[in-house]
Amino acid sequence: MRLRNVTPKSLFGRMLAIILVPIILVQIISVSIFYERHWDWVSRHMSKSLAEDLGLLIDELGNTPSNDQRALSASRARQYFDIIFYWLDKGILKPNQSFDLRFKNFRAALQTRIKEPFYLSTIENSSQFYVDIQLANGIVRMNIDNKRLFVPTGITFIIWSIGSSIILFSIAILFLRRQVRPIIRLANAARQIGFGREVSNYNIEGATEIRLAGRAFQAMRHRINKQISERTSLLAGVSHDLKTPLTRMRLQLEMLDTNQDIKTDFENELLELENMIDGYLEFTRNDREEEMVDASLFKLLQQAAKSSDPDGNYIFIASPPERLPVFPIQVQSIRRALINLLTNSIRYAGKTNVQIQIFDDHSEIIIDDNGPGIPRDKREEVVLPFTRLENSRNIKTGGTGLGLSIAKNAALSHGGELILEDSPLGGLRVRFLLPL
Repeated sequence: MRLRNVTPKSLFGRMLAIILVPIILVQIISVSIFYERHWDWVSRHMSKSLAEDLGLLIDELGNTPSNDQRALSASRARQYFDIIFYWLDKGILKPNQSFDLRFKNFRAALQTRIKEPFYLSTIENSSQFYVDIQLANGIVRMNIDNKRLFVPTGITFIIWSIGSSIILFSIAILFLRRQVRPIIRLANAARQIGFGREVSNYNIEGATEIRLAGRAFQAMRHRINKQISERTSLLAGVSHDLKTPLTRMRLQLEMLDTNQDIKTDFENELLELENMIDGYLEFTRNDREEEMVDASLFKLLQQAAKSSDPDGNYIFIASPPERLPVFPIQVQSIRRALINLLTNSIRYAGKTNVQIQIFDDHSEIIIDDNGPGIPRDKREEVVLPFTRLENSRNIKTGGTGLGLSIAKNAALSHGGELILEDSPLGGLRVRFLLPL
């Protein structure tokens, strides 16, 4: 398993991991050192001290203490050692020893200090434990509070470690969210530009590096928009200017008294040239800024199919999915692209099946036909402007080689893609992808 498969994918997750992982490691090491060093040392020290106190009481009692000696020792136990003293006359010690791991150090200290048999056990529903020590004429029982053997520093240290970690985590999360938010906004703005959507509410904010990236993004966006606008205006102006001499040539041709066949051929050449200019104008119009509005892609597909196949004899549209989202698109641009794709499919094939699919982050229109298709080595070339395949898309079949180019530009301007593949019907499959 690779490390990148288990590490966070988002920038926020990775920055949080960079901060939290060292903190967690430090806390684990601190707790480990505390329990292995401090806690064990304190436990052994307190166990030894308590065992010494009990040893002093046993030494004072002797092996066969009298009533007066027991009373005196009981008074001293309460006064000086904070131990409750009981005497079990003629009692016999329990045969089994307690094996509670909490008393491991204390049991070892008792075995070193006291030679008489003893029994160690806790008291249920109480904060005390007791030690029974066998003497010759009975058992002395000593009830001892847990605080004589166990200190709350361990629990306090753990609570402090967890509490401080939570505080640090909360501060880190709040800080990282404020730092990552400008990056997310910059990424969303760049994504919207990639989808061809206008970004009007983006403000430069955040750290110095993020502000530099934001200013560079704003400058790049202005340069791209300016370049597209100037290029589109230039191409549109040139195309319109070309129509003026063509109109004069057509008028002069009507006034010429020449052979009709020559005149017809010349008219056909002018008509073809006009069609090329019209196609070029359509291509340039596709690059122009069009306002994005919320629209249903399936409804645009139905409208394009009606325009391409008014009688419904060639295009079959599959039932739409249940969830049909409405998202911002350039309606005229997408409708023009779909009409071109469907018209091409009808022109070069006899049957066309269309379906629309909706995914989490994009929609996809799939157009299948049973025509001659396009060779794989020509698919990248055929989407270039004014490119036609001689075996099927020649002058006689019509077209200027801009249909697929217009459709591809429409998809790219929305951040989508136009993909050409082999169709299950034997012809061409066109996948028109648009992000949601």
